[in-house]
Amino acid sequence: MSGRARLALCAAAATLMTACSLLPLVDQPTWLFTTVLLVAVQTGVGAAARRVPLARPLTVAAQALVTLMLLTLFFARRQALGGLVPGPDAFRYFGELLQQGSDDVSRYAIPAPLTDGIELMLIGGVLVIGLLVDTLAVTFRSAAPAGLPLLALYSVAAGLSDSGSDWLAFLFAAAGYLMLLLAESRDRLAQWGRVFGGAPGEPGMAESGAVAPVRTGRRLGAVALGVAVLVPAIPLFSIQGGLLDAAGTGVGAGKGGGGTISAVNPLVSLRDSLNVDNDRQVLSLRTTAGDLSDMYLRIVSLDDFDGTTWKPSQRHIVAVPDALPAPAGLDADVKRTTVRTRITAADWYAQDWLPMPYPPSRVSISGNWRYEPVGMTLVGDHGQNTRGEVYEVRSLDVRPSAAELAAAPPAPAALRREYTRVPSRLPKVVARTAEEITAGSSSHYDEAVKLQDWFAVNGGFQYDTEVEVGQGPDAIANFLRKKQGFCVHFSFAMAAMARTLGIPARVAVGFAPGTPQADGSVSVSLKDAHAWPELYFEGVGWTRFEPTPTRGTVPSYTQSDTPGTSQPDEALPSRGASEAPSAVASPSESCSAQLRKLEACDSPAAAVARPGGGGSGWDLLWLALIGLGVLAVLAVPFLPLLWRARLRAVRLGGHARTGEGAAAHALSAWQELTDSAWDLGILPDESLTPRSAAARIVRLGRLDAAAGAAVHRVADAVEQVLYAPRPRPVAGLAEDVRRVITALNGGVRRRTRLRARFAPRSAVRVLWAASDRWTALRERLVAARPGWRRPSGQRG
Repeated sequence: MSGRARLALCAAAATLMTACSLLPLVDQPTWLFTTVLLVAVQTGVGAAARRVPLARPLTVAAQALVTLMLLTLFFARRQALGGLVPGPDAFRYFGELLQQGSDDVSRYAIPAPLTDGIELMLIGGVLVIGLLVDTLAVTFRSAAPAGLPLLALYSVAAGLSDSGSDWLAFLFAAAGYLMLLLAESRDRLAQWGRVFGGAPGEPGMAESGAVAPVRTGRRLGAVALGVAVLVPAIPLFSIQGGLLDAAGTGVGAGKGGGGTISAVNPLVSLRDSLNVDNDRQVLSLRTTAGDLSDMYLRIVSLDDFDGTTWKPSQRHIVAVPDALPAPAGLDADVKRTTVRTRITAADWYAQDWLPMPYPPSRVSISGNWRYEPVGMTLVGDHGQNTRGEVYEVRSLDVRPSAAELAAAPPAPAALRREYTRVPSRLPKVVARTAEEITAGSSSHYDEAVKLQDWFAVNGGFQYDTEVEVGQGPDAIANFLRKKQGFCVHFSFAMAAMARTLGIPARVAVGFAPGTPQADGSVSVSLKDAHAWPELYFEGVGWTRFEPTPTRGTVPSYTQSDTPGTSQPDEALPSRGASEAPSAVASPSESCSAQLRKLEACDSPAAAVARPGGGGSGWDLLWLALIGLGVLAVLAVPFLPLLWRARLRAVRLGGHARTGEGAAAHALSAWQELTDSAWDLGILPDESLTPRSAAARIVRLGRLDAAAGAAVHRVADAVEQVLYAPRPRPVAGLAEDVRRVITALNGGVRRRTRLRARFAPRSAVRVLWAASDRWTALRERLVAARPGWRRPSGQRG
């Protein structure tokens, strides 16, 4: 095996060994097998291109083109031309997959499901890194800088992984890079011949035959690798993922205790879920509830407020009891019914917290789940999540009356201290606005209803899922001033304002009621992701409110006796991810409230957005342009071959066989003969006479007598042109040149013949000609410059 082939194999192995650090990020390792195959093909294409050999840029271009075609074959063959050549539809589909993968990365916990988008990001990323490593280490013979892309690949994996085997991934990556460096060093030494040293048994030679410098190099490499392995022992910053844990502060599996969840992630994840282009079903449920409009699925409650973020308090978790205790603060005489709900989670939905109706009284589920008593939530342990889970929940549908809430006595002192705590850095405008809105209220219940109505009805707020997420202690104040946001902004702001009024408050995160299906089930999708405030009233417990306009349903116990005064004003403008007119503003008898909420009703704008509405002319134009571009790229490696074939045909083609035509024909035949010999490894020597040059070609080309005679006939014809006063025409020069070319090709290896055909050395004459023309142009410009007239006063 040649040194460069060995270096190519080591580059591919280093890339794949570093890619192993990505394995903990997803739940299935199958993507790695595909990656191994594609990296092998990519490396083989590079080796073949270098063996021809092609120029370095052409080698990289060939590898990149084949890589793109392989990705098209595996991911977008239905959208490609012939299943292999990417067209506009394929590139559009790649964009959709990458967008889906980006959304999935921010949504799922680690290990994430292997969705199509994530798989494309993994395989495509490794192939890009593999191409960079191969280009630097093999094509340009510089293995040291190839460590930078390998480091970038490992850094991504180390930054996202929460696995305890990071040291093993680092060991693999470091070993691959060290192997690449050693392979390059061996290749460089091989170019100098055998490694210096004495004969076996002499000083400096070990029993194994290794030369002392080689042994020293191996020892240094082993020591360096050992030191490098110790680096992962230093605590490294890591990031965890998931709907509620992208900030790296989730509940630790198997710890037996609580955890914290940053409120930054619900902001980002909820916004991303609400803005997805392709809505996806998250949960499917069947329930005995009579009123589906109140079927909220709660994931977790955020009760720790520091003025900037809301997050769950760190609490103790226990084993899931057979019967969950009654919710805190709920009296026996409050109206309630028991609801049974069977929930099926999608195979791709991996959530550490279990979505359930609130308050749950019994949960039937298998797996490693733990119970958090204060929030009445279930959290996965030892990596347990909701992916594909089927479970049943018994819950209470609590129906308090407005009178019961208004007459609620003060909450216990301990609960008030914990859930009305407001940090000193909260802007004063928050409390001042809350007091102005609730002025004249007779109870905390009246204050809560006025806050809800101010946000949802008469405060002039707009629902906008694309608004920038505020940060810092002024985020709530900015929201109150701009009056634009989505559910997280509304719920956070109302809960904070309720606390300033002395009402215990927290924020719940989960899903709003889904969409009823024809088979009696209810479908809950990504766009149903929601957040809402929960306020505590003694005798009723934690009670849901809905301040977000055009989202969810307003609880019946907060609606005024006067029709229309407590319902969200659907005439208020709301902006979402789409600029199309909202179906909510134009209700029809054939479209239910749930369908309008999900924008699933037909509208003129939706009809225009449907596929097949036009633009086919542009699609055909793009298709033609892409096809021409692909053909042009495919033709690049064949340009030298085509140019050489055309030049040979011109040189050996028709010339006048008398006078100047015969002389030009002889010179062209000689030029073609020497260039063909050059392409096959016999360099031209301009210092020799035609006769001496012919003898040199015969000798170096090891030509037989017939071919040698043909070479000398061509050389004699050239000497006639150069030295005879009246050169006589010589017939058969073109046939002689072709005979010589055939003989020269028969005396060299196939590799040399391929190179002469696809990358002829004589093609450098094109660059020489271009350089001569550029020099001549500059000389003409310089010669003409003295005649240029300059504006008066302009200095030279």
